[in-house]
Amino acid sequence: MRILVTGHDGYIGTVMVGVLKRAGHEVTGLDTFFYEDCRFGDRPVSIPTIRKDLRDVGPGDVTGYDAVIHLAALSNDPLGTLDERCTLEINHRGSVCLARAAKAAGVPRFLFASSCSLYGAAGDDLLDETAAFNPITAYGRSKVLVEQDVSQLADDRFSPTFFRNATAYGVSPRLRADVVVNNLVGVAYLTGTVMIESDGTPWRPLVHVEDVSRAALALLEAPTELVYCEPFNIGADSQNFQVKDVAAIVESIVPDSRVVYAPGGEPDLRSYRVDFSKLTRTFPNAVPQWTLEASVRDLYAAYKRNSLRLEDLLGPRHTRLLRIQELKAAGRLSDDLRWIEAAGR
Repeated sequence: MRILVTGHDGYIGTVMVGVLKRAGHEVTGLDTFFYEDCRFGDRPVSIPTIRKDLRDVGPGDVTGYDAVIHLAALSNDPLGTLDERCTLEINHRGSVCLARAAKAAGVPRFLFASSCSLYGAAGDDLLDETAAFNPITAYGRSKVLVEQDVSQLADDRFSPTFFRNATAYGVSPRLRADVVVNNLVGVAYLTGTVMIESDGTPWRPLVHVEDVSRAALALLEAPTELVYCEPFNIGADSQNFQVKDVAAIVESIVPDSRVVYAPGGEPDLRSYRVDFSKLTRTFPNAVPQWTLEASVRDLYAAYKRNSLRLEDLLGPRHTRLLRIQELKAAGRLSDDLRWIEAAGR
């Protein structure tokens, strides 16, 4: 298949491109390249690319593809709250415009990277794909809006599918340190402290970035009738963890580290447990293969191998919000997060 992956140069995208190519697909990327200077470890797989803002994509950009996998977004809650208006403009309206362009261009399959964060504050109950939405951030709200609007475009020539990822973790050429597992391991390795910012009780469903990519591949290659306008939670029931339990695993693996609670840490409203049985039933070959313990060991080894520094882990290189703020402060991005041509782009 000929596949266009938006956000291919991001945390998930740089891993997913390799998974798709190894499966024999022809992959083109589309990205605005906010993070191209933020490499960790190996170089991303080289593919043909379109350098373009998601908000400017039209039918001509997506003509001739068999599928679009849409990953591009302002990618987490802190970045989303930097400017909620801009978050909704990019994540919601930009995504819907992309879907409309794909449909107009005759692209039959559209896979949207949604998020389990759209369940929001949900307590201890296991939530399947029929659970009510209760997002508490602009990022989560944007995912709800895209699913609702893109589902209305479905017809016998256009099949959207929504893969709701758990919180991702694991090594990537575009490493993120602002996701819980990567952060805990990195800070433990560099400081000896497994720092918990909350009271440790919030629930988080977790999934390795490679397992997200393998699940997307399964959805892409599935018969249309299995995935037509369907949502799928992406993860495994066994990987619903409270933050304190993640920290304990990190402490047990990273040498000379110990769990410390930040002063004044309170319960995080973002707490939810997710039921992943629909993915398991429908695509047993796409069940996640990574365990949290194996990934913590892998992250620790990668951090050592690449001589990770604390200023990179906690600075703009690997923290999305700080990277965007850095680009704005340097006069390279406008307030609405568009590249400023005079800055040499």
